[in-house]
Amino acid sequence: MDAALAEPVKRVGPWWIATISLVNLGLYMGYVAPLQVLLPQQVAQVAPGAKEQALAWVTGVGALVAMLANPIAGALSDRTTSRYGRRHPWTLAGSLLGGLALAFLAFQSSVVWIAAGWCLAQAALNSMQASMTAGVPDHVPVRQRGEVSGWIGIPQTLGVVLAVVLVTIVATTTRSGYFLIAALIPLLVLPFVLTTPDPRLTVRQPFSLKSFWISPRAHPDFFWAWITRFLMNLGNAVVMLYLLYFLTDAVGYERLFPGEQATDGLLVLILIYTAFVVSTTVVAGKVSDRLGKRKTLVTVSGVISSLPAVMLALWPTWTAVMIGAAVLGIGFGVYMSVDNALVTQVLPAADGRAKDLGVINIANSGPQVVAPVIAGPIVAGLGGYPVLFLTSAALALLGAGLVWKIRGVP
Repeated sequence: MDAALAEPVKRVGPWWIATISLVNLGLYMGYVAPLQVLLPQQVAQVAPGAKEQALAWVTGVGALVAMLANPIAGALSDRTTSRYGRRHPWTLAGSLLGGLALAFLAFQSSVVWIAAGWCLAQAALNSMQASMTAGVPDHVPVRQRGEVSGWIGIPQTLGVVLAVVLVTIVATTTRSGYFLIAALIPLLVLPFVLTTPDPRLTVRQPFSLKSFWISPRAHPDFFWAWITRFLMNLGNAVVMLYLLYFLTDAVGYERLFPGEQATDGLLVLILIYTAFVVSTTVVAGKVSDRLGKRKTLVTVSGVISSLPAVMLALWPTWTAVMIGAAVLGIGFGVYMSVDNALVTQVLPAADGRAKDLGVINIANSGPQVVAPVIAGPIVAGLGGYPVLFLTSAALALLGAGLVWKIRGVP
C-alpha cells in the first residue's frame, strides 16, 4: 500500500501535536476575529439601519462558499502528488491566500464588497482546514485520537480569545484588526509545514463526483456522524450569530456598565468559556481513548451544552450569561475532542480522508448558512431571543440523541 494511505500505528510526539495546534490556532483566529467582531463592526458602520439582515447575508454567503471549498480542496489534496507532500502545500497556500483576503476586506466600505472579501477568505481558510484536519487520521493511531483532538481543540478555543483580544485591545481599528490577523495566520502555519513529515502520494486515485455524496446505505455511520455534527453546530450557530447584538439589546450590557462596550462583555464571556473548555477537552479525550465510549460522551456533552440556552431564554441577565458561558465551555470541551475522534473512525476510505473530512466539515459551515434563515425571522418577530435560545437547545439535544444511530463505534 502507498505509505501516504497506510493506517498509522505509531504515536505522534509533542512537537507534531504542538505545531498542528498552532495551525489550528491561526485558522480559528482567521474565522473568529471577523465573525465575532470585525464583520459585525464593519457591517454596522456601512449599513447601520439594517445591520442584522446585512450581517446575516454576508455570513450566510460566506458559509455557502465554505461548504463547497472544504470538500473540493480536500479531494484535490487527496490526489496531490507533490514532492512536498499532499497536505502541506494546501495548508500553506490556504494560509497565504486567507491572509490576503482578510487584508482585502480591510479596505471595503459596502456590504457587497464585504461579502465578496469574506467569500474569498472562507474559500482560502477552508482549503487550509481541509488539508490540516486530514493530518489526524493520516498520522495519529486510533488509540491516541481523543487525546490529540483534545490538544488541538485547546488552541481552537484559545483562538477565539486571542482573536477578540487582538482586534479589540491590540488593534484599535477594524482595518488594523484585519491586517494583524492576516499576518499571523501564515506565520503560525510555517513551523508545521516546514518541520513535520508529509508522505508523498505516489499513485493518484481516480476522481468521482459520486464520492461527495453521503449515502446512508453505503456508509450509515458516516451519514449519522454528519447529521449529529450538523445539528450540534446549528444549535450553536443560531445563537452565536447575534450574540454581540444580544448583549447590547437584550442584556443591556452598555447600560449596566457605563463607559464599556458590548465587545468588552463578549471578551469576558469568551475568557470564561475558554477556561472551562481548556480544563475539560484533553481530559475528555483521554477518557474516551481509555474507555472507548465516544457516543456516551457526545450525548453527555449535548445535554450539558443545551442548558445555557435554556437559562438565557428564561433569564437574559449578565449573571446568567456568565454562568451559561462556563457551562457551555464544559459541554463543548467534551464534545470537541470526543466527536473529532469519533468522526475519524467512521471515514469511508483511506484514499479520501481529506475529502471525507471536508464533507464532514460542511456540518461546521453549513449551519452558518442555515442559521440566518432560522435566527433572522425569530429575532425580528417570531418570539425574539427567548425562542431563539430554546430552538438552540432543542437542536443540540436532537443531535446528541441521534449519535446513537452510529453502530460501528462504541
